[in-house]
Amino acid sequence: MSHEYRAADWQTYKMDYGKPHAELEPAEKEIAVVDEALAALCRAGILPHARYDHALLLAHRQAVRDRFEIPWTAITPRMQRLLYAINAVTAPPRMLAAGVFCGNTFISNAGAAVGPGAAYRALDLVGLEIKPAEAERAERNVRRLDPTGVAHVVAAEAVAFAAAYPHAIELLYLDADGVNGRGKGVYLDILQACLDRLPPRALVLAHNSVNCAEKLSEYLGFVRNPVNLRASVNVILDGEGLEVSAR
Repeated sequence: MSHEYRAADWQTYKMDYGKPHAELEPAEKEIAVVDEALAALCRAGILPHARYDHALLLAHRQAVRDRFEIPWTAITPRMQRLLYAINAVTAPPRMLAAGVFCGNTFISNAGAAVGPGAAYRALDLVGLEIKPAEAERAERNVRRLDPTGVAHVVAAEAVAFAAAYPHAIELLYLDADGVNGRGKGVYLDILQACLDRLPPRALVLAHNSVNCAEKLSEYLGFVRNPVNLRASVNVILDGEGLEVSAR
């Protein structure tokens, strides 16, 4: 079953990618928009509830501001809050995040389990980045926030890593780019490589569901088909979007 949540101002809500920590709207507005998105995910049966700790989210946000080196990011404050909230609500023991660049997208998910924003304890949170230099920077960033090593970044090609990962994956986050013109179409390759290890109620989060919709057409068709996944919602908070799908 496929649904959509669309914020009324998604087309005008924009960020400067070079200013990752800039406030774009009053906190009350950001919270209200994300709350509406979470409610839509609850109505679709993807989330069991929409409750998360706002103070812990702010502690996480401040830690990233203070400790992370972020040359640029497309993760808006709304998207950061949404990713954190989804992870805080569902508390995935294990997570794979493909295409993490400097680690900001990864920690937006993993920050619900590690660091000052931790709301639960996880077993293994893995960020994958194909470029070794970027993977090294991401790992340095993550280590500044999580000394435990539960959240960690690996330099690896995501399809191969996902295929070989030996455990259940309760949350899969997709933000990678494939080679040889595959682009965001690689999302489907990654998902299919580990689909057999996604247990019931596992979530798949796919960034760029709006601005890369054409490249993602095959992927979106797959996750929106109830034969493959139980439910899927296109959450449009900003110009990038996030497709949230449930096993």
